[in-house]
Formats: sequence, structure tokens, C-alpha cells
Amino acid sequence: MEKRKFQIYRGDSEKGELVNFETEVSVGMVVLDAIFKIQTQDANDLAVRWNCKAGKCGSCSMEINGKPKLACMTRMNEYKPDEVIRVTPMKTFPIIKDLVTDVSWNYQQNKRIKPVKLTPEGKSDRGYVMYQKDVDRIQEFRKCIECYLCQDVCHVLRDHNKKDEFVGPRFMIRVAGVEMHPLDTEDRIPELKKEFGSGMCNITRCCTEVCPEHINITDNGIIPLKERVVDRYYDPVTIIGRKLFGKG
Repeated sequence: MEKRKFQIYRGDSEKGELVNFETEVSVGMVVLDAIFKIQTQDANDLAVRWNCKAGKCGSCSMEINGKPKLACMTRMNEYKPDEVIRVTPMKTFPIIKDLVTDVSWNYQQNKRIKPVKLTPEGKSDRGYVMYQKDVDRIQEFRKCIECYLCQDVCHVLRDHNKKDEFVGPRFMIRVAGVEMHPLDTEDRIPELKKEFGSGMCNITRCCTEVCPEHINITDNGIIPLKERVVDRYYDPVTIIGRKLFGKG
């Protein structure tokens, strides 16, 4: 057992501060374990959101020493023995209390995305048939646990607060998951450009770096979607075709 020092944000959206704590930790503990100990011993009213404690529910998202992480998957031995561990709520979303933020804005973005649309013409005697490589391509996006760490680290949302213009990386891959579905017949390209803000992302790959499920958000999701928008609206041949035939 050894004693470790913490600074944990206490407060709400109107006011708050970093409060110093010190607690004993043992081998194998994660930051969420230490927060539980502090909550039990020193701050019974400390608000923290958690559920599975196995890195699969996305509930315990917060910032640890300035980096968006899951507290249940962040081991204490990642930090030096004399290092103060600073725990704060996600910066991108409004604070409810202490380490708990209001992420309801994300649910509203999800409702804006058209679901997969299948047509009877795509169905054969064997049902709907797809190539396995096409299935594998979109399966990666389904690994998302909606921890919103990618949303938190996205500078468009975090630093510039462009929530009215950009849905964020989590919902770019949500669009990718349905738009790249091999049997989908819906068209979401106009929404990608005009409503979802695909042009706002400048490919820093910070969202990919913090994803606990190791989804290649940028290269496999966002860039292909941006390419589809460019093909539709900026390719000279497509522009001429749209003027001639009135499509797009």
C-alpha cells in the first residue's frame, strides 16, 4: 500500500474548484477504485458516473491529468509515485455536479441521422446477400461504447463550441456505419455537408487516439465520408452532370 495525492474537481456549472485528497492505493488499482475510496472516506457526496467497471459501458468518462480517459481502464501505475493525479469532468459538456457531465446533446445528434433503408429489390430468394468484406468494413463502427471521449477531445466542439455546426466524431462514424452499409439505399450526403458539418473536421486524429475501443475513426470513417462529399459537390464532372440532369 502507498499513499497517492489527488486533485478532484468539486462543484457545478456555476462554480467549483480542485480539492486536494490523499488516499492509500494498492497494486492493480485503477483511478476509479481510488475515487471510490475517496468518496467513501473523505467525500461522501462526491458525484461520479460509472456502471460496468470493465471498459464497456462508457459511463466513467472524465479527464485525468488533462487527457480524456475511462477511469475504470486507467491504472494507477501509469503515473509516477510522486505525481499528483488531477481528475476533472469532460470539458466539452456542461457540468451537472463534480465529475458528472450532461451528455444529452449527443442523444439529440443521433436522432438526426437517417437509419438504414432497405428495398425489396435488394432481396433475393436467399434473403439479403452481402459480401463479408463489406460487412467487416462497417462492423468496426459498431464497437463504439458511447463514452464520448472522442467528442470531448474534438477541438471543434471543445475549444470552439461549434455544436450547432458539427455533430462530432462519434456521429460521423454513426453516419459512416449506415452510409457504408452494402444494402442501404438512403442518401445522407446532403446532410453530411450542410447539417452535420463534415467540412469542420481538419483531420487531427485526436479522436482516434483517445478511443478506448481502438476504432480508426478518422481514416476509416471521417475521411471516406469527406471524400463522398467532395465527389458529390466539388468534382467537376459531377457538377456538370448535376446541372444537366438536375441530380445531387
